[in-house]
Amino acid sequence: MVTGDWEQQSLHRKVALPIPPLAEIGHGHITVKQAKQYLPDDIWTNYQKIAFVRNPYDRFVSACAFMTRGAPEFADHPTAWMKVAIAREQFRQRVLIKPQYELLVDQDDEIRLDHLGRYESLQESLDGVFTSLGLEAVSLKQRNASKRQAGKQTYQSYYDEELGDLVRRFYAADLKHFDYQF
Repeated sequence: MVTGDWEQQSLHRKVALPIPPLAEIGHGHITVKQAKQYLPDDIWTNYQKIAFVRNPYDRFVSACAFMTRGAPEFADHPTAWMKVAIAREQFRQRVLIKPQYELLVDQDDEIRLDHLGRYESLQESLDGVFTSLGLEAVSLKQRNASKRQAGKQTYQSYYDEELGDLVRRFYAADLKHFDYQF
């Protein structure tokens, strides 16, 4: 029986899930299929299932910047670096890169979550979750923000037509199901 609050992802300390097969994954980005497979039915049914999605174009730039953490190959030529990266299957299989839709669907390829919020309106989305649960709202603080390259303050500034097309095709399901645009 799983009780209390728990998490697996932490940037500052090692945290382990109390469910060994999920803990073995080694990071906190667990898919709906993985969670459902190992959680007892009563927990799956009675607990709230919450996820937040992000514009795939913005998410892709942020994930690439995070994974390279200022490496000169990315810092000097981010658009070229991202074109090469997204063409590699091994890179596309990374959990931070995979389409969000793939992470959130169940065995029937349906999204059956209690709450689906948006990163772009994170505070408002979280407030809605808290209100529906009868909890007092909490103000979020920004943490772990990726560093943007000088002169590139928006995700759009990292794109040329070719990269935009590659990302659009790779994240087609996210764009369709979550109604995102460039």
